[in-house]
Formats: sequence, structure tokens, C-alpha cells
Amino acid sequence: MQAMPTCRPWYAHRWPWLLMLGPALVVVAGSYTMWLAFTREDAMVVGDYYKEGRAINQDLKRDRVAAGLGISLRMAYDPGAGQLTGNVRSLNAPLQQKLRLHMAHPTRPEKDVQLDVQTDSNGDFRVALPMLEMARWQVQLENENHDWRIDGIWRWPQQRLVELAADRPADD
Repeated sequence: MQAMPTCRPWYAHRWPWLLMLGPALVVVAGSYTMWLAFTREDAMVVGDYYKEGRAINQDLKRDRVAAGLGISLRMAYDPGAGQLTGNVRSLNAPLQQKLRLHMAHPTRPEKDVQLDVQTDSNGDFRVALPMLEMARWQVQLENENHDWRIDGIWRWPQQRLVELAADRPADD
């Protein structure tokens, strides 16, 4: 007589486990995403959007003043030395004054960097910056009286050097 082949139970085969792996990973990833959503705050929401809109219009005036002065910034970061160096010019002449440099992190306001820099007679500055996170930084340079400003995007470390210049004033 022939022996009947013995059938193994379902859990002894590898295919059911392999098929269940996908949905199990989705449940784990969904749980992690939910945990992130509930434990992190939304940093991009502005409480008083009307006030922010009015401030934007005032900033446009500062952009026009910077364009009239021909303000430009050239800046680089050396992670080994932990220093941010740069040069500021006005109408191709060195600009010597105290300035405020603001570098905004794209998603986390607590990682924003605000530096007071003093340029020398050549328009050069050097300031200590221990660690600059890899990100797409929004860079803004203004004088201490807030009369003018220039701004732009710096993708660190893809861009080793950033060059910002005020837009030329439009002919009215």
C-alpha cells in the first residue's frame, strides 16, 4: 500500500508568512506616522495671518531700498573650522557696518540661526557657527536699523557658497 503524504499545517509554510509581511509593515509604519503626528507640533501655521501679510508689504519696501543701494552678500561655511565667512558690498564697494544675519530652518523654528556680524573695512566678516545642519536655509541679511534687507535660499551642503544680491529696482 501507498503511504499518504503528510500535510504540514499552514504556519509551517513560508508563503503565508511572506504574504503577511507587507500588511504587517504597513501597520508598523502607520503607527509610527501617527505617533509623529501627535507628538510634533505644526511649525508652519501662522496665528495672525493678517498681521503677517501687512509685515510682508513693509518688507517689500526694505527690498527696494536694498536694490537701490546695490547690496550683495557672498557667504561660505567651513564645517571643519566651525566658521561662517562672508563679504558684503554696496554698489561694488565694501560695506562696513553692524548687520544681522538670520538663517531660517525650513521646518523647525527652534533650529533657526540669528547672528550679529560686524564687517571690516573690506566688507568681510567671520563668525563662529559650530554646526550647520544639512537643509534648505532661508537666508536674510539686514542692517541693524531694519532699513533694508536681502534674502534668498541656501541649500547647504549642496551649495558650498551662497551669493545673494538685491533685485534691481523696477522703473516706475
